[in-house]
Amino acid sequence: MTTHTERPRRTRRQRREPVIPTAPVALDARGEALSEILGRVFSDFDVEVGAAVDEVTLTVQCGDVPEVCRIARQNPEIDCGYLRCLSIVDYVERLEVNYHLFSLDKRHKFVVKTNVSPDEPNVPSIVSVWRGADWFEREAHDLFGVVFDGHPGLSPLLLYEGFEGFPGRKSFPFHDYDEW
Repeated sequence: MTTHTERPRRTRRQRREPVIPTAPVALDARGEALSEILGRVFSDFDVEVGAAVDEVTLTVQCGDVPEVCRIARQNPEIDCGYLRCLSIVDYVERLEVNYHLFSLDKRHKFVVKTNVSPDEPNVPSIVSVWRGADWFEREAHDLFGVVFDGHPGLSPLLLYEGFEGFPGRKSFPFHDYDEW
């Protein structure tokens, strides 16, 4: 008679693709007004003004990022003096670099977006516009391999020197394990 019971080993489940919820795009009056301002101010650039959920988006050419950010900070109608965040989205065939901006005085927000190839992910640095972009760009470099041209020093922020690969990318191999 055995008192010890062994737990049955769980089988590994197939990984399912995430379902991305779609939310209705509903800009408030402030967002609508900001969309109009951005379209007018950046009419000389190759841009696309749009919206995602409750935020205005401004998709720009990669090389225009520093100038667009500089204008967004200095133009009195936009006045986005605060870089809230820099994020990267891996769509496998492209990497989308997102600069989340906010105006403390006008209380509006929007996202500057640009796309780069995962094979040559180079974007001009915006450290000259916001010094706080330094750590955001270093983190994006660590996790996704995006090179920010003109950055004063892309030394590792999160990973150790010599780490191989980019763990933020979907192609990064994670070790499989069995749950107990």
